[in-house]
Amino acid sequence: MDAVFLRHSFRQRGQATLVGLLLLAALAAGLWFWFGRSETPKPKGAGVVPVTSALITVADVPVRLNSNGTVTPLQSVDVRAQISATIKTVHVKEGQFVRQGDRLFSLDVRTEDANLGKVVAQLTKSRADLANAERNLQRQRELFNQKFISQTALDTVQNQVDSLRAQVESDRASVTSGQVARGFGEIVAPIAGRSGAVAVYPGSLVQPSGAALVSITQIDPINVSFTLPERELPTLQKTLGSGALTVSAQLDGETYAGRLSFIDNSIDSSSGTIRLKASFANPGGQLWPGMFVTVSLSPRTLSAVLTVPAQAVQTGPEKKFLYVINDEGKVRAVPVRILLIQDGTAVVEGEGAKAGARVVVEGAQNLRPGSSVSEAKDKLNKDGE
Repeated sequence: MDAVFLRHSFRQRGQATLVGLLLLAALAAGLWFWFGRSETPKPKGAGVVPVTSALITVADVPVRLNSNGTVTPLQSVDVRAQISATIKTVHVKEGQFVRQGDRLFSLDVRTEDANLGKVVAQLTKSRADLANAERNLQRQRELFNQKFISQTALDTVQNQVDSLRAQVESDRASVTSGQVARGFGEIVAPIAGRSGAVAVYPGSLVQPSGAALVSITQIDPINVSFTLPERELPTLQKTLGSGALTVSAQLDGETYAGRLSFIDNSIDSSSGTIRLKASFANPGGQLWPGMFVTVSLSPRTLSAVLTVPAQAVQTGPEKKFLYVINDEGKVRAVPVRILLIQDGTAVVEGEGAKAGARVVVEGAQNLRPGSSVSEAKDKLNKDGE
């Protein structure tokens, strides 16, 4: 009985061992099939990193300053009446370009005409009285010389002549005043420019203390006001003193050239900026008061400096650096100091940075000092090297 049980137990153990071996063989075959089929041979030169490079060049770089500006007129005048009267004729139209001296409004000046006539008549009377007094004075002097009248009598006649002469001068001033008031009946443009909304019509009563009849704004030339940091003031003063400083304004893709015309006499302490103005020729009226434009100017130039594409500058844990490629095709990290980044170009300086050296522009994320590199075939440098 015991012998039969043992043979049965050994038979079951043998079968379990065989099944386990078969499973292990199947697993090994599957792993070989999966990894063996998917494994590809490593390409020749797998340690070489493809990069795009560029040369360090020497150039003169104008430092461009940008700011937001507002278009402002050189002159803007509110035209008002100088006398109380009614509007007789309106000669100007809304939005019309006028020249200096063009008639804008005619007023009803019949009252001023009457007043002028009155003072002219008074002047005529005063002149006649003076002429009569001067003739009388001449006669009195002859009588005084003949000892027929006293000095007191002569002085009385002389005083009368002097009073009438003063009266004539006063009447002349009154006539001039009346002529000026009469001249205010024709309101003309004090400056050349574009008229705004006309606020009165024929028959409207106007007064010196009333609202403006129309405003006139000079359009050509025109100003652009903007601000720059106060640290730029010394350079701006030096450049402006040596000659005209060109300023450009960009609006809707168009660029307009002007010149710096004004530097404010104080710094805005709240913002640390200096207020400036540039004058622009504006014959077509593209620049309009109140518009916002982008202002650019270059008050100074960095001469004979080292330049690289801005992408070539790498940021390390402590400082900026460049990956410079040596003659053996390996890179080394060269620390640099950034002087300016503008228009995709970086101005750098550093002991290891030299003109003509080749630096990595793209692909630096895969590099370490000492890595071997090659020029990427799909992104050849523009110099063809």
